[in-house]
Amino acid sequence: MGRRGSSTARLWTALGKTATRQARRMGREMTRALNRTLNQTVTQPMTDAIVRNAVKQSSAVARATQRALSGVASPVPAPQSRGSGRWEAGTAGAGPLAQRHYRIFLPAGLTARRRAPMLVLLHGCGQDAASFAAVTRAAASARDAGCVVLLPEQSSQANAQRCWNWFRPGTRGGAEAALLMAMIDHVCERYPVRPERVSVMGLSAGGVMAMMLGLRYPQRFVAIGSHSGAVPYSASNATQAAAAMRGSRAPDAAARQAMRLWLAGRRLPPLLLLHGDADAVVTFDNAMTAARLWLDLLPEPAAHLAVAPARRVQRGQRLPAEVSDWMVAGQTCVRLVRIEGLGHAWSGGPAAQAFSDPRGPDALRIALRFFADR
Repeated sequence: MGRRGSSTARLWTALGKTATRQARRMGREMTRALNRTLNQTVTQPMTDAIVRNAVKQSSAVARATQRALSGVASPVPAPQSRGSGRWEAGTAGAGPLAQRHYRIFLPAGLTARRRAPMLVLLHGCGQDAASFAAVTRAAASARDAGCVVLLPEQSSQANAQRCWNWFRPGTRGGAEAALLMAMIDHVCERYPVRPERVSVMGLSAGGVMAMMLGLRYPQRFVAIGSHSGAVPYSASNATQAAAAMRGSRAPDAAARQAMRLWLAGRRLPPLLLLHGDADAVVTFDNAMTAARLWLDLLPEPAAHLAVAPARRVQRGQRLPAEVSDWMVAGQTCVRLVRIEGLGHAWSGGPAAQAFSDPRGPDALRIALRFFADR
């Protein structure tokens, strides 16, 4: 995932080269630090202070090297609780051999009798839960909306760039969807969450995985959101994923039939799609194809579908957006927000983070309003 590049392969290669360069630089810094310490021992006695300084420098370089190899483009410290509400961390999954870490934000005042809806946020490639919390400003938005926010974290062992494996739907992708569902169940049991009011949204690879969860477990979510995501079940390997991200692939007839069998007549949750029309990594065509897929899987005949006139919205100096709604019986089943001039980045995020563009409208606030209305 990144603002530049035209395929997954190029993106992953760039991420790998960045990590390698950082690791080499950290290695050189470690060598220089140790050499400085050794030179000091030649000219003066080795004091306790020199030893402590050498250990401190070596530890700092080792930590920086570890971060460079973590698959996170813009590492940040663990989110801290400021103001009302608190952050917690945990581990959950589908059995002892399929676990993932997570971070969760809980607004103040929740009790067993006063539960809150929950939004699950799935990060993209080159991110982890902490960096995605910073990109989305999850705590501030959740505090205002009075909802719990769960941020599962992909491991670098499962994917070197920390991508959710949406392009391996028959193996890892399906297993990861089940793992995430098990984590959601665990959190609903452990924390004061309203299990009937859970929604899920992701960025890029996380957006595809969010749609996969909606297709696999439609009864469990009130709504689904995908920001800059490709089309689910449009690829079964990395090469096909690159084509899908360029808009050259869509789910084939067998994949569509499998989705209909999973749904078994159940209604899909409403879908929110946010996508920049200047996205060179996952082209805007993916949003249109995902919208058509969702509409094709509706149980109602196409004649019952109504399309509202597209409306253009803009707040202040932020990038304008065009909003399109598809409805059945007066209820929005798909909303597409096309953000003019936005590349492959979270709309409205902080400038200091990778995969984030402060010029766009606040994507999380748009999503929380959409989810609250379902």
